[in-house]
Amino acid sequence: MTLYVVATPIGNLGDMSPRAVETLRSVQLIAAEDTRVTMKLTSHFDIHTPLTSCHRHNEAGKAQEIVRRMLDEGIDVALVTDAGTPGVSDPGMILTRLCAEAGIPVVAVPGPTALAAALSVSGFDVTEFTFYGFLPREKKPLEEKLRSMVGQQAAVIHESPFRVIALMEAVARVLPEAKVSASCDLSKLHELTLRGTPAQVLEQLKANEKAEKGEYCIVLDLRQVPVPEPAAPAAELTPELRLVGLMLEGLSLREARERLQTGGLRKNELYAAALRVKELIGE
Repeated sequence: MTLYVVATPIGNLGDMSPRAVETLRSVQLIAAEDTRVTMKLTSHFDIHTPLTSCHRHNEAGKAQEIVRRMLDEGIDVALVTDAGTPGVSDPGMILTRLCAEAGIPVVAVPGPTALAAALSVSGFDVTEFTFYGFLPREKKPLEEKLRSMVGQQAAVIHESPFRVIALMEAVARVLPEAKVSASCDLSKLHELTLRGTPAQVLEQLKANEKAEKGEYCIVLDLRQVPVPEPAAPAAELTPELRLVGLMLEGLSLREARERLQTGGLRKNELYAAALRVKELIGE
């Protein structure tokens, strides 16, 4: 009784490992993100194991059902997604977690992943990097997320071909000093990697008639992006300004003095400040 987390090709069927094929043949059930997509894979490799769907919209309930069946029947299950490694910007985390919590062994059958492929062809120093997956779509949250990356060595982002230009426009606005390596159709016939500044890559995307033809995995080299200086702490408000602020809220000068004295300011300091306020307001 084991859950096998099986990586499948991200575009080139030649990347399917012999171990992955043997695993899919040997288990009693394959939990697939989209059974129609996985059926093409199993047909190609002459695999006849039954399939069941386990995708983003049904995983919470379906994972519990699969775990119960594994415990009741003692079966082995393989988890696959449409492409790449399950659980990495793809469904699979819930089933994996529930199996681990139930004491069911979880075994990785490693293989293709766009994350590692894009890093490997970027040419950047990626001894350290942060993987963000898909970023927010709305402009403000997207720009805030990009700003939060400043100070890191590298960042990896997934993006839809239909939104990659909007993403690169945001990167050009927020992180113009970054270097970009944007890969699409990794491992496929028309694999392409665009490199340069955000503005340069944006220009290349806009000039490419086939820019909307493949999923993108984007690596940002952030080492040249300046880290903003921390904002200086706001100056301490003087007792006079604090008195005036309370008076604007409707308190009398005496009431304002009493409140600030109760809050810990010294009596003599407040008395002198109150005299200065009186002079300013002409009392």
